[in-house]
Amino acid sequence: MTSTPPFRTIKRLLIANRGEIATRILSTARELSIETYTLYTSSDTSHTLHSTSAIRLTSPSSYLNITELISIIKKHSIDAVHPGYGFLSESAEFARRVWKEAHAVVIGPGWEVLDKTGNKLQARQLAQACDVPVLPALTHSTEEVETLKEFANDVGYPIIIKAVDGGGGRGIRIVREQGEMEKLARLALKESPSGRAFAEKAAIGGWRHVEVQIVGDGRGNVRHLWERECSIQRRFQKVVEFAPSSVSDRSLIAEVINSALRMAKSINYLSLGTFEFLVKPLPREFYFLEVNPRLQVEHTITESISMGVDLVKMQLSLAQGESLEKVFPKGLKREPETSPPMFSLQLRVTAEDVGNNWSLSIGKIKSFRFPSGNGIRVDTHLLPSQPTVIGTDFDSLIAKIIVTAPRWDDVVRKAKRALEDTYIDGVKTNLDVLKGIIGSEDFAKQSCETQWLETNLSSILNSGKEPFIKISTASQLLSREVSPSSPVAAASNVLFRKGDAWSIDLTPESSSGPQTPGPMLAHLQFTKVLRNDFPASLTASILCTTPASKEPQPFLMTVAATTASFGSIASAATHRRGDVGNQNHITLPFAGKLVELLVDKGDELKKGDTVAVVRQMKMELEIRASRGGRVVWVYEGDEGDDVGEGVLVAEIESGTCARL
Repeated sequence: MTSTPPFRTIKRLLIANRGEIATRILSTARELSIETYTLYTSSDTSHTLHSTSAIRLTSPSSYLNITELISIIKKHSIDAVHPGYGFLSESAEFARRVWKEAHAVVIGPGWEVLDKTGNKLQARQLAQACDVPVLPALTHSTEEVETLKEFANDVGYPIIIKAVDGGGGRGIRIVREQGEMEKLARLALKESPSGRAFAEKAAIGGWRHVEVQIVGDGRGNVRHLWERECSIQRRFQKVVEFAPSSVSDRSLIAEVINSALRMAKSINYLSLGTFEFLVKPLPREFYFLEVNPRLQVEHTITESISMGVDLVKMQLSLAQGESLEKVFPKGLKREPETSPPMFSLQLRVTAEDVGNNWSLSIGKIKSFRFPSGNGIRVDTHLLPSQPTVIGTDFDSLIAKIIVTAPRWDDVVRKAKRALEDTYIDGVKTNLDVLKGIIGSEDFAKQSCETQWLETNLSSILNSGKEPFIKISTASQLLSREVSPSSPVAAASNVLFRKGDAWSIDLTPESSSGPQTPGPMLAHLQFTKVLRNDFPASLTASILCTTPASKEPQPFLMTVAATTASFGSIASAATHRRGDVGNQNHITLPFAGKLVELLVDKGDELKKGDTVAVVRQMKMELEIRASRGGRVVWVYEGDEGDDVGEGVLVAEIESGTCARL
């Protein structure tokens, strides 16, 4: 069996993703008159708007359940699957099984190429075979910390440990000295789905993260769409991307682009691929990092600098057998030494508390406003009439703001205005740090390397809290008055009014014996509707009368849609809050999902002991005790609970607050 299924017309497309990227793929598929099938979970539906059919998944983990997805493909006679990014987008097994078991095509390079490029170690071997420079590294993956230690002793610190199958910054750790090795190596191995990693000599200081957008037709023809720069990052996760690169030496960038073309051509690359490198302007050198054989989050800026090409349309067209020449617009330059005609940058707006170690901000987005105007594009799945819940099941990306102009200084000016025009209510966001980045002199001069953001985070965050342009008080008040946060803008189609009343009769469905209680009667009347987002939520002042009460009793009623059981809701309502001033409290510094509680009442803790493990956006973070003591109380909920920032995990007799 060949690794690439035969080309054929796509009539029905399953979008095996969610959020803004599902919305992005859906828009192109609709323009091509392709029937679209989207997936959703109970509290995450906004990306399904305008799809031909929306299919409910069993759980959030179903996005990774190949067997369940194949069952959906068969049931609905799907021709092709677009995996987007993340989830199963780099899974060779998924692409292989979908074709073998359901006779559908996964949009991408095919399972053989995914095997060669999705695995970081094999991608590195491909680079070596194509005479592309690589950093000194282990030649094989390992699950042993001792093997990683031996490599570090051979090449010297710092080294970088990489999960062979990680992604989105997971499973990557820089180890700067021997004392950090044990802890950081185990964390990297734990975040690898296969439990395996390899190590490279770390390149730190003056390096730029540059990636090349490649398009291939699977017949040996490949072309580039210039490069992007992703040096503005934290924990190996990109925050701001732009194109072209800040490296002014176009001959050096041409070497990088030609290296990517050489690698792609050697494997008859099909569809989109991003080949990533570390580049140092002075002295001139570069090294291959990895291949992302899929659509990237930041594909938007390549579209913006390349005469407005639609990269998703390119993917779908190539999967149906169209030639590379046909999908490329006429007049697009081929020479990598020539800069693209435009400048573009992308700002990732996320639900994160940057001041609290970039922790996920859980909550409900009640209202929002995004920028518009010349040179501004916004990709988001948020809907004005539908509150969006940010939970622990998926990543924190809310929107992408893309700014494009003929000059770099114009892009920066537009980006400042775009951020000033952005408003999100209900969760904490990274808008302040984005403002600090765009407003910095280093960014304007394009002098930021890969360590810049983490090194200067405090000053960047503080400067981002100041507005770029002073706005009058009257203007600010007017902005709030017309903000979409008003109940009218977010109102439900179901109209509730003051004075509406209901009689409530709750009768047990089963009557198994003489002790079965009779009907429960009550009368409920609205006195004021405070916020109406029904059926997602409803808040109102009410009068409630029951047989036990002589007079109507006033209550504030809040109704919220949920998939949680009564027990878990009751548990969440009774979570103890930690006191930051109490040295005996071990408190969660961020919100997340409690994966494991590792202590019990009566246990003796030592400094550095792990007390609990909390998951945030697929990353498992350990909560550790900073001093020892005997545990006198532990969290009384269940593993798997959604837990908020400040929840008390454990109390000890002596010691100080825990920290990561």
